[in-house]
Amino acid sequence: MEYTCILVTKPIDGVGVIQINRPAVLNALNLQTMTEIVAALGEFDADTTVRCIVLYGNEKAFAAGADIKEMTGADTVEMMKRDQFAKWEKIRTTKKPIIAAVSGFALGGGCELAMLCDMIVASDTAKFGQPEINIGVMPGAGGTQRLTRAVGKALAMEIALTGRMISAQEALSAGLVNRVVPTNVFFEEALALAKEVASKAPIATMLVKEAVLKSFSSTLEGGLEFERKNFYMLFSTEDQKEGMEAFVEKRKPNWKGR
Repeated sequence: MEYTCILVTKPIDGVGVIQINRPAVLNALNLQTMTEIVAALGEFDADTTVRCIVLYGNEKAFAAGADIKEMTGADTVEMMKRDQFAKWEKIRTTKKPIIAAVSGFALGGGCELAMLCDMIVASDTAKFGQPEINIGVMPGAGGTQRLTRAVGKALAMEIALTGRMISAQEALSAGLVNRVVPTNVFFEEALALAKEVASKAPIATMLVKEAVLKSFSSTLEGGLEFERKNFYMLFSTEDQKEGMEAFVEKRKPNWKGR
C-alpha cells in the first residue's frame, strides 16, 4: 500500500525501518497512521530479508498520543464499533523483534506503542507518560497493563492517576527502557542494536521473542514448558546445525533462516 503517515525504508543489513511522519501534530496516532504501521510491520514480517525492525518518530516526538480530534464527540457504542485497538493486537503478534527509538514525547498512545515494541532505546530528552486522566479518560491500548508489568504497581499508578511524565533516566531506572543515549544519536544507537539482533539466527530470534512474551501470559511452569518446546524445535533447523558446527570450527556462522 502507499503510505501517507509513515516513511518506510527498505531493509539494510537485515533491518527494516518505519518512521512515523506527522511532525505538524507531534506524530499523533490517528487511525490512518495505525493502519499504515500495521501494514508496514506485516510486510516486514513476511520479508525474509528482514530480521529486526526499528520504529521511530523524530527528535521532538515519538508520538505525543492518540489523535483526540478523532474521538471527540464519540459515544460508547461508536467506540466499540470502531474497535480501534484491534490494530494494536496485530502489532503485538509481529514475529520479528521491534525496537522503538524514542526521542521527545511518548505519551498516551505513543507510550503504549513504544511498550508494544520489544526493546526501547531512548534519547536523553525522551519523556514517557499516560496523561489520559487529564481529559477524563484512561489508557485503552495497554497503558495500565504493560506499564505496570514494566515499572511496577506504585509508579504505574502514579503515572496513570496524575498524568505525570517521567524522564528518560527515570524510565531507565524503572526498567521501562533499555538504554538512554544523546539525542543526536538515538536513532543510530537503535539501528546498531537492531543490526546486532539481525545478525543472529533468524528462527531462533523469533522463538526467543515468542518465549519471552509468553512469560507475561503464563505461569512459570507453563512458560518453562513453552521455552523447552521452542528449544527442542530449533534442533530441526539448519541454522542450529550451522551454528554449532561454526562454534566448534571457530568460524562465523552463515545463517540461512531455515
